Amino acid sequence: MPALLDSSTSLHTLHVDRHVGLYRAHMLVYSLAILVLLYHRTATLLTASKNSFSSLVIHFSLLLADAILAFMWACCQALRWRPVRRREFPHRLPDPDLHEWPALDVFVCTADPRKEPPASVASTALSMMALDYPAHKLSVYVSDDGGSEVTLFAFMEAARFARYWLPFCREKGLVGRSPEAYFASPDPCGDSESQKMKMMFDAMKENVESAMDKGCVRNDFTASAEELQFFEKWKGFVRNNHPSIIKVLLKSDEDRDITSTPLPNLVYLSREKRPSYPHHFKAGALNVLLRVSGIMSNAPIVLTVDCDMYANDPKSPQRALCYFLDPSLAPKLAFVQFPQHFEGLNKHDIYGGEIRRLFRINSYGLDGLHGPNYVGTNCFHSRRALCGSSPSSNLTDSKAPYVGSIGSEPTMARVHDMAACDYEQGTKWGSTIGFRYGSLVEDYYTGFRLHCEGWKSVFSDPAQPAFLGDAPKSLHDSLSQCKRWVVGLFEVAFSRYSPLTFGTRNASLPMGLGYGYYAFWGIWCVPIITYALLPQLALVSQKPLFPKASEPRIYLCAYLFLAAYGQDLADFVMSGGSVARWWSDQRMWMIRGVTSYLFGTIEFALNQVGIPSQGFNVTNKVMEEEQSKRYDNGVFDFGIASPFFISLGTTAILSLASFIAGITRVAVIGIRVFDEMFVHLFLAGFIAANCLPIYEAMFFRSDNGKMPRNVTLTSIFLAGLVLYVGGFLFNTY
Repeated sequence: MPALLDSSTSLHTLHVDRHVGLYRAHMLVYSLAILVLLYHRTATLLTASKNSFSSLVIHFSLLLADAILAFMWACCQALRWRPVRRREFPHRLPDPDLHEWPALDVFVCTADPRKEPPASVASTALSMMALDYPAHKLSVYVSDDGGSEVTLFAFMEAARFARYWLPFCREKGLVGRSPEAYFASPDPCGDSESQKMKMMFDAMKENVESAMDKGCVRNDFTASAEELQFFEKWKGFVRNNHPSIIKVLLKSDEDRDITSTPLPNLVYLSREKRPSYPHHFKAGALNVLLRVSGIMSNAPIVLTVDCDMYANDPKSPQRALCYFLDPSLAPKLAFVQFPQHFEGLNKHDIYGGEIRRLFRINSYGLDGLHGPNYVGTNCFHSRRALCGSSPSSNLTDSKAPYVGSIGSEPTMARVHDMAACDYEQGTKWGSTIGFRYGSLVEDYYTGFRLHCEGWKSVFSDPAQPAFLGDAPKSLHDSLSQCKRWVVGLFEVAFSRYSPLTFGTRNASLPMGLGYGYYAFWGIWCVPIITYALLPQLALVSQKPLFPKASEPRIYLCAYLFLAAYGQDLADFVMSGGSVARWWSDQRMWMIRGVTSYLFGTIEFALNQVGIPSQGFNVTNKVMEEEQSKRYDNGVFDFGIASPFFISLGTTAILSLASFIAGITRVAVIGIRVFDEMFVHLFLAGFIAANCLPIYEAMFFRSDNGKMPRNVTLTSIFLAGLVLYVGGFLFNTY
């Protein structure tokens, strides 16, 4: 399809996916197939209601599972209606020396120095300071929600190191500008200057890690008495009960690097926390940064990044400017979202860490509507959109009257006031201003509300990943992260701002459905668990629930399964993924169905009846050496006794036992059983094939990553109990 917005002077182009006609034709055919299936399910249920109660329960469960699958499929079609691809032309931007580019504020958030090592967080901030952007227009703000003196010390060290690192990046023309990632790469520059730089960074990192090991910053770590006096503030600190601490580490109008080039502003902030005031997790931290930066620098563009997402393309701000400086787009543009890319994933990405459908495939589809959702990092925001303005006026770079010198006494007094825990009381912060409160997934909720207010967004996915970070490389961490997302998404789905009602009214029907696909993520557990239990129990009891292999209706089941999986595979591969990684991705979808989706749904339900949950958890960024080796070799890690693994092990044992029982009956009785129970055998075998790493961890491994013996025994017992109850259920079928 021809390009839209294409000309020799345009800053960007847009192309509609050339397969969109095929998507829509398949959508029509598949919709008809779903309707036929639901008709048969309903007819069977009406017949079953006249037989026995167990028959009614079984067929109602199957109808409910298929109805949810149909609902989720319908929501997903909004994401396939008009997928688009964009391309930017940064070289066409006006010269920054002749035309003032808008200032840029960068927000880096960290919350736990044990799970997010301060030296690594500082390395991320250094990569942001090294962006190809005018230094006097660039400010980097670090929010330390862990209130750690070691994190501040790490940034003091980083401020000193920046004087050498930033000129080094410019001189060498580095693309990835995180010193930690650069010096860990297989082939960093081997010249004497690079070796000297590496020694400086290693010394900095050693100082920070030494302070981390000792749990405090001692006299011999600090460079001056003034710094040591500043650390005295941490005496008596409790993580969730302390005053705000704000430290300006670098000032662009005063500090220079070794080539006498101005350095960007660098500001450390740990907001005030008191037990009697809600802190709203990451959204609260971002809103404090938004207020403080509004006083100090007030840049019209704000970049938010996670502490492990470093800049891998120094020109990414220029790519964002291609949209923010487009007068036809800028008035309604809320944010430019870049995808999350991860380094260090093993060959087959066994835990589905790249989450390609969420971060890339679906974003193309949303970009063809009102724009992609905000995913919490790698996003350039318009400050106007976050501060409650309406989508009307153009982006400007005029400073507000209250902006003063970044480190002056009046400015510091004011920003301390804005970082106070009670500042937001009686204001619209978190409701219509700033990052929105009300959900653990503040990124999803904020993007959704902005779209409902009339704002647009843009998805930029250049060939060179703009940012690189770390995905969870532990199965338990990955599942825990997903469970947290499920709880937060349900908080939106069942609120007054549900995408299916509020979203369709205020954005559009396709956007409401697209956001609904995420909001109801957790209900995947119903069809996944249903199809992981009932066909297997029916197979053991020899009570068929599906058409025979010789019946024409089998073609309907085959089409629905193969077309859904085939389209998913095609989407995955066409977006740059491999078949092996797709297999891992679909396996993790099933694993999440009996773990994250299930436990997240239960936790949300308990929250609704007043039983509190543990709330927000920080994903661990630290791995043990042995665990890291297993991951690199593509070996699953089940080394802890987790409820996740009990439900997973129970499902795996049940599928294996039923498959063996079914194959045995086919071998003993013959082809008649195969004909009757073909679909059941296929489902049990397909799930068992996906569970091979689980069986290996249960029965054949002896390393520390094997399934704990008590988890294995509990899973076997529960699988036996399910088979016993299932036998009773199907005996009265």
